[in-house]
Parts: sequence; C-alpha cells; structure tokens
Amino acid sequence: AMRHLPYFCRGEVVKGFGRGSKELGIPTANFSEQVVKSFPSDLSTGVYCGWACVGNGDVHKMVLSIGWNPFYKNIKKSVETHIIHTFKEDFYGEILSIVIIGYIRPEKNFDSLEALISAIQEDIEEAKTQLDLPEHLKLKEDNFFHLPEGKIANNH
Repeated sequence: AMRHLPYFCRGEVVKGFGRGSKELGIPTANFSEQVVKSFPSDLSTGVYCGWACVGNGDVHKMVLSIGWNPFYKNIKKSVETHIIHTFKEDFYGEILSIVIIGYIRPEKNFDSLEALISAIQEDIEEAKTQLDLPEHLKLKEDNFFHLPEGKIANNH
C-alpha cells in the first residue's frame, strides 16, 4: 500500500449510506463511484490517515476508510473520509481534496456497533499522532489544496 502514498485525490462529495453521522456519530464525506474507481486497484483496503480540505477551506486532519465495510456488508467499494473537525453544515456537492499519507490498519469486521465506534475513535487518535510528525505536517501546506477559481473537475 505504501508505494502509492502519498496519494492525492479530489472529487465531489456525494450522499453516502447516511450511517456515519446517524449511527456512528462520526460524519463521513463520500466520494462518487467514479472517484472510487480511480483509486489504484492494488491500494489495500483499510484505514488510512491524511489531510483533507473542503472547497478552498482550511486543511484538516482526516481518517479515511477504503473498502467494503464488512460490518455493513457493502457490495460496492467505498471511500469514506472523516475530517477531524466540526463543520456547521453538510457539504454535499463541494469539492473534497485529500492527501492520503499513512496506513493505520486493515479493514475488519466487528461484533457490535460499539466495537466499531471504539475502533474508529482509536483510528482517529492514531491519525492525530501520525499527522503531527514533521514529514507529514509539510503535506498540509501542499499547493494541491489551493483550488484555482472555477476549477472543479477531478484530476485536472
């Protein structure tokens, strides 16, 4: 997985399964199927950390899940980003820019919702620690996060 990192990606935020905020209390931003398909096929599923920016807003730490979410038995691969920041409102339709820089753990199933939530909280703490490393902090300032006016298309 590491040979693909850092991995830069940008795409529109679409409605996901509606579980993050409601069931887990951990809101996630979802990429469209088209963006998910653009990820390297040999990028391991699992949990990653990195930086995220909505539109031309501030860059925040994030945790990202790539995979089928065994707990929910998804049939389609999804990429869900939890930005470690509290937003006042939803940002569907906005452009989300992310840089994935570190791998936290493989995807796994959980016996209960509580166990899943607990694991995600641990992932968030791990991400905060990893992202404070100097070599990771410098990517927070990457020019990738500065969208030129009117430029919204993915990978251009």
